[in-house]
Order: sequence, then C-alpha cells, then structure tokens
Amino acid sequence: MRTDKINEECAVFGVSLYSEQAAGVTYNGLLALQHRGQEGAGIAISHNRSIVCHKDEGLVSEVFSGGILSRLPKGKVAVGHTRYSTTGCSSKENAGPFVTEYLTGRIATAHNGNITNAKEIRAELANLGLNFYATSDSEVVSSLAAYNISKEKSSLMGVALTASLLRGAFSLIIVTSKNKLIAVRDPYGFRPLCIGKNGIGCAVASESCALDTCGFEFVRDVLPGEVVMIEDGEITEQIIIKNEQQDQMFKEECHNLGLCIFEYVYFARPDSVIDGLSVYEARYNMGEALAREYPVEADAVCGVPDSGLDAAYGYSAASGIPLISGFVKNRYIGRSFIYPTQSKRDDAVRVKLNPLAANIRGKRIVLVDDSIVRGTTSEKIVKTLKNAGAKEVHMRISSPPFRHTCHYGTDIDSEENLIANNMNLDGICRKIGADSLGYISIDALKNACLKCTLSFCTSCFTGNSEANHLKKNILE
Repeated sequence: MRTDKINEECAVFGVSLYSEQAAGVTYNGLLALQHRGQEGAGIAISHNRSIVCHKDEGLVSEVFSGGILSRLPKGKVAVGHTRYSTTGCSSKENAGPFVTEYLTGRIATAHNGNITNAKEIRAELANLGLNFYATSDSEVVSSLAAYNISKEKSSLMGVALTASLLRGAFSLIIVTSKNKLIAVRDPYGFRPLCIGKNGIGCAVASESCALDTCGFEFVRDVLPGEVVMIEDGEITEQIIIKNEQQDQMFKEECHNLGLCIFEYVYFARPDSVIDGLSVYEARYNMGEALAREYPVEADAVCGVPDSGLDAAYGYSAASGIPLISGFVKNRYIGRSFIYPTQSKRDDAVRVKLNPLAANIRGKRIVLVDDSIVRGTTSEKIVKTLKNAGAKEVHMRISSPPFRHTCHYGTDIDSEENLIANNMNLDGICRKIGADSLGYISIDALKNACLKCTLSFCTSCFTGNSEANHLKKNILE
C-alpha cells in the first residue's frame, strides 16, 4: 500500500434533471470520482421542498450498499460528495454533503478544497446562535451560505456573498430545497469544476470523466470566481463574485497562483480534461520532458501504477527506450487488507504492486513515478525491482521536489518530514536505493501544461513569495 502519497480533499458532483433520476445519476458520478476521496461519501436529494441526505464513512459502493440507493426518494436535483479529510477528522459527521436548515428552507453543500478562514467564520456564526456538529470547514461553508441566503432572500446572491467572504480554495455545489443547483469556483480556480449537458438535464462535476461516465456532454469549465445557477436542467444565471482583497493581491503580487498543478501530475483521472488540457496529454508531456532533462542508457521504461504510467509512455517515446509493464497491480484489495505484523506492514507495497520479474530480470530500468514525499514508498519499490532481478533502476519523477506545505486542500506532510528538505539529490538517490534520480524542473512542468487556460499554483514546490504573502494575509 502506498502510504506516503500526496492526497487531496474530495470530489463533488451534482445534477439538475428534467426527470426524477437524480440519485442514481449522482451515484454513478461519484463512482467515477472515487479516486479523489475514499474516507466518506454521501448524496443529498431535493424532495418535496425539503432535502433528504444519506452519508457515511467508506467507499461509495459501501455507503450505498444493501439497497440503500433504491430507498432514497425520487428527485430531479441532487448533490454528491466523496471525502478525503484535510480539515476535520474522518467520521460520519464530517462526511459530505452538509445539510443546513434556515428560516425558509434547507440547503445541501458539497465542497472540494480548504477554507483558511473557517475558524473565524465559525466563531462569528456561533456568536449569532448557529450550532455546529462536525469539525469540517465544509459545515462552516454550508452554515454561512444558509445564513446569507436567508439574509439576502435570494439563493444566488446569498451564495455569491458567501463566496466573496471565503478565503482559500473552494469548488462548491449547493442544492436548495427549492430545486436549485448552484455551482461556485474560487477566484483563483485552485480546484477544478466543470459543467455538462444532455437530453435529461445538466450536471456539474469535479472532473469531466464523471460527465463522460454519466452520459453528459462537456459544455465548459466553471470560470474562476464564477457562480452558476441551474434550474430545471438549464443554466439560468451566471455572475462573477467580487473579492476586493483577493483581486488586489492578484493584481499586485499573486499573478502566478491559480489551478493546483498537481491536478495534472497526480490527482485527476487521465481521461479528464481540465481547463482546456487533457490530463493524459499533460502527463505524457511530462515524461517527454524528463527524457530530455535526464537521459540515461537503459533497456526498458516502466511506470509506477497508476499515475506514473502516462509519463512513462512519454519518456519511452522521447528516449526510444522500449516501454514495458513492470508491475502487476492488485485492484481488488480495497481498504480491508490486514497486516498482522510490523514486518508485513513494511512490505505492504508488494500487496498492491508486485514486480513482473519476467520483464525486469537482468535489465536496466527507468522507473517513472509522480512524486517522492518522504521516500519510504520509493525505497520499497526500487528494492522490489532489484529483488526481482533488475540490473539497474533509474528513478524519474514527474513533479519537482516537494518542499512546502499547502493551505489549499492538498495534504502535504509537515516540511521537516519532506525528504527534499533533508537531503540533496544524491542523498535522496542513495536513500531510495536508485542508480540515478531526476526530478522534472518547474519550468518543464509548466511547459508540459501550456494548453491549460489558467495560471498555476506551484507554491508547494517553489515556496514563492507571492503565494506565501497570500497565505500570510489569508491566515491573519
């Protein structure tokens, strides 16, 4: 099991349909987005001017097993959520969506990202008499939205006001008990969000792969800072939220913040298209760049499943070194495998990734992976290849070294635990047991993603002063 990979908080999926199929379509959408969060899942449905929600810890198929899905009410509008926790512990209470009641209705909120001023907002709302039952910042967002909808007497304007008060990263889908679906993306576009349409209505999703899976045709990405309202399967209103503090920072100092570039490196499914760029194409380009920056004499190239595979294709094409399958991945273990002893837990990587010795033995291997965080998993993978008979293992990484934590919903370890902050390149290479090591440069990574229509946030790699300045101001 891969224990030191970067994770990201959550997936969101919502529908506004002409017919009462919302629960089933949302379930299928969440299955397509399961890679973005495996700790909890939930679906909330607008029904009879109220909202019915079922959520729990576990995978989507676990949460809705035993006929639960068929027992949910029929409805035309629904929102779903899968969770990876970066704010708040893993629990049923912290699973999304969050349902919040106000004077004239209810809303259900699904959130992907991280709100850096959530504590301050929570304290202000508590002073107004609002109660909180979880520790997630998503509950704070839902409560603030409900309060502002009541205050503004408008779902659209209440959500827009809420978005203007939030700091950090947020892609939101909010469903009201009056059958409205509202999608919001933060002013920098840190997290993806897109819209699809077909003969039965509209859908909004974290990634386009979920639209494809559910039979919706991709229409467009939600723009940074945009609020989109959908009623009866049709987009009815669109506005751009104004946040004077963030606008001023963006103009003066934060010009290179934007979409988290790690969406292309690791988070997203390769069959998704985010802000104009195919995730597969971006990863292929990264592999080509690695071959140019770190050439080596070798007999074969292989990728670490799954996110290293596409970059391995690019490395092989650019270098002319044959591509092979280096591992057999066990896809049926899920989260239930038990490691009876510490020594067995130390060998956990072999449970999911077993080297294909017939392809490895006696060869010089270029091994392509997406990242190195603490180095423990990379060390085990290199060791398994050499134990399988690899003559040499040359590690190539499709992201730059991680050096900085992230406040926007990416679960990066504390900086003192990041291997790149404790060792130089040669030291890391020795630590993981590789014969050579190369990380893609930040410029090459950006060039690999040039077709993206947005700027990028790369502060986890660069620690640039612009990003740090924004974090400082937001957190204060």
